[in-house]
Amino acid sequence: MSAAVAIVPATAALSIQDLEIVYRVRGHDREVVRGISLEIGKQQSYGLVGESGCGKSTAALSIVRYLPRNGAVSRGSIQVAGTDVLALRGESLRRYRRDVVSMVYQNPGSALNPALRIGRQVAEVFTLRGAGRSEARDRSLAALREVNIADPDSVLKRYPHQLSGGMQQRVVIAMALATNPSLLILDEPTTGLDATVEAEVLELISVLQQKHSTAVLFISHNLGVIRKMCERVGVLYAGELVEEGPTEEILGNPHHPYTVGLLRCLPRGGLRKDRGKLDTIPGFLPPIGADLPACVYVNRCALAQDICATEKPPDFRVRADHFSRCHFHDKAQELPRATENVPVSTAIDRGAQPLLKVDGLAKTFRQDGHDIQALAGVTAVLWPGETLGLVGESGSGKTTFARTLLGIVESSEGSVEVDGRELAAKLSDRSAADVAALQIVFQNPDSALNRRHTVRRMLKRTLSKLAGVGGGAADVRAQELVDAVRLPERALSARPTGLSGGQKQRVAIARAFAGEPRLVVCDEPTSALDVSVQAAILNLLVDLQESKRTSYVFISHDLGVVRYLSDRIAVLYLGRVMELGPAETVFGPPHHPYTEALLSAVPTVEGEQRQRIALQGDIPSAADPPTGCVFHTRCPRFLGEICKSIEPPLVEVEPDHAMRCHIPVEDLRRLQSAATP
Repeated sequence: MSAAVAIVPATAALSIQDLEIVYRVRGHDREVVRGISLEIGKQQSYGLVGESGCGKSTAALSIVRYLPRNGAVSRGSIQVAGTDVLALRGESLRRYRRDVVSMVYQNPGSALNPALRIGRQVAEVFTLRGAGRSEARDRSLAALREVNIADPDSVLKRYPHQLSGGMQQRVVIAMALATNPSLLILDEPTTGLDATVEAEVLELISVLQQKHSTAVLFISHNLGVIRKMCERVGVLYAGELVEEGPTEEILGNPHHPYTVGLLRCLPRGGLRKDRGKLDTIPGFLPPIGADLPACVYVNRCALAQDICATEKPPDFRVRADHFSRCHFHDKAQELPRATENVPVSTAIDRGAQPLLKVDGLAKTFRQDGHDIQALAGVTAVLWPGETLGLVGESGSGKTTFARTLLGIVESSEGSVEVDGRELAAKLSDRSAADVAALQIVFQNPDSALNRRHTVRRMLKRTLSKLAGVGGGAADVRAQELVDAVRLPERALSARPTGLSGGQKQRVAIARAFAGEPRLVVCDEPTSALDVSVQAAILNLLVDLQESKRTSYVFISHDLGVVRYLSDRIAVLYLGRVMELGPAETVFGPPHHPYTEALLSAVPTVEGEQRQRIALQGDIPSAADPPTGCVFHTRCPRFLGEICKSIEPPLVEVEPDHAMRCHIPVEDLRRLQSAATP
C-alpha cells in the first residue's frame, strides 16, 4: 500500500484581505480603498464594477505594485499564487511582475511605445526571460498567431499607430499572456472597441484563459461584458466592497441599493426614450479621503434611515455565496426611482420641410499615392427634433460623415442642406449663423476643452463668436446654459481639471448649445463615462431635444444607447449606408446581414440572447474595396457570384426601411427569425 499523501488546499490565484490604501495629499493620508477582501480561484474570472473614482484601478495597481509615489498600502495583505506581494523587493518584485502577474490597460495605444516597432516590443517579453534574438522572434510570431493575428510577420514590422485599436489590443494581450501568468488583470480592455472587435477580444481572452489556466480580474463599466466574462462580481463604492456574489445572482437579484441603481441606469430590454427616462443615481461619489458615515452610501441612498449614519452595516448573507453590506438589503429592489419616469414625445412632422438633407455625400482622401474613399454617396434626411443614430465598425465612415457634414473635412462630392439652403463644403466658407446651426460634442471632453480657461470664459467666448452676445448678457446666458445642463453655479468659475468626467461632458454640451444649434452631432459622447453618468447625460440630451426641438446625429458603438436615443438608425460599412430605418425596425428582423452580425456581438446584462455571428477578417481597406457588394468578403449569408460582381442599390424593402442587399427581404426575415430564440 502506498504511503498516505497529505492533501494541501489549492492556493487561490489572488487573495486580498482587509486591504486599505491611502494617498498622501498635502501632508495628510487620504483613504481610497477601505478594507476590501476578495478571492479569485485558479482559472476563475472575477468582475469588479462601480463608478469612476470608487477605487477599482487603485486596487488593481496595488496588486502589481504600481501605485503612484504618494500611494501606499496602509493595512491588509495581497497574495498572488501564494506569494506575499507586499513583501517583495528588488529582483524578487521584478520576477513577480515578469512571471506571475500581467495587466492589460484600457488604451492599448498608450501601453505600446509609439517609437518602437511591434516586433521589438513583443520580443522584449521573451528576452527578459533569457531567450536569444532568434528564439524571441519565433516566440513573438507564435504569440501573435495565438491571438488570431493572421499575418504576424507583417504586424511585427509595423509601429503601433499603423494598427487598428482591436489589433493593438490583441498585441497587448499576446504580450500579457506570453509568460503564462497566474493572474491577468484587465482594466477596461474593450471600452474603445466596436461591438464586433469587442466580441472577438472577449472570446479570445476566454479561450486563452482556459489554455493557460490563468485567473482574471476584470474591471469594467460594461455590465453586459461582466455578465459574459465573469463567474463572480464585486461591487465597489467609495473604496468599499458593498456587494459580492455569483455574477448571475448579483445582476439578476441585486441586494444593495447601489447595485440596483447601477442596473437601472442601463437602457435595458430595448428601453427607448418614448417609453421613459433612464433612472439615475442622485448626488456624487464622495471625494478622496472624505470623512464618511458608517454606511459609505448613505448620502445617496433613498432607503437610508438613522441607523445607516451611525452603525456600520455588516456583511449580510443573502445566500451562502452572496453578501450585501446594507441594513435594508431585503428592501433594495424596492428602491424609489430618482428620476421621474416620464415618456418623451417623439412625434416628428415628416410633412414639414426637413432640417437636414444630405445628398450623395462623398469624400476621397489621397494617401501614399492611393485614393481612399471614406464616404461613397451617402444620402440622408433629418427632421426637426429627430435623432439619427449612426452605427458600424471603426473605419466604416461614421466620423468622416460627421466631419464632412460640419465642414471640418471638405466633401469631394454631394451637398448638405439645412432648412432648404445648401451649405458651403468648407467650414471656413460658412457664415457664423451656419456654424452656429451645426455643432458637435466629442467623445473626450478633456481634448475638447481648454484646461487653462474657466467654464465661464469658454461659454462667453462661444456666445460672442456664434451668437454675438457679450457683456452682462453673456454672463446671464452662461448661467442659463449651466443651469440647463444641471451644473452647480460654482462650475462657472472652475477649470476643466477641477471637474469630473461627467461634469466636463456637460460643459461640452452647454458650449454646443450656446449658439442655439439646429443640429448637434454627438460623436461617442458617453463611451468613456460610467453607467450612472451616462444615464444622466442621455436624459439631459433628451430634455434639451424636447425643449428646443434640436436634432441629433448620434454616433456610438453601444447599440443599447443608440436604440434608446435614436428615432432612426443608419448602418454604415465602408462609407456606404447598408441599412436605414426606424430604430425598432432596424433592431428587429429582417436585418441586413451586417446589422445582424453587429447585433449578435453585443453582450447584455440579461445574458446572451443571440448566437454570435463572427465576421471573418477585418474591415477591408477603403483604398481597395471589394467588387460588387463591399460586404461580400465577410458576409455570413453570401450568395455567390452575384454578390461578387454586382453592387446592390439601397432600396426601400418595406415602408420607411431601406436596405442594400441581394437577398429578398422575406428570405432574410425567415432566416433571421429562425435563428433568434
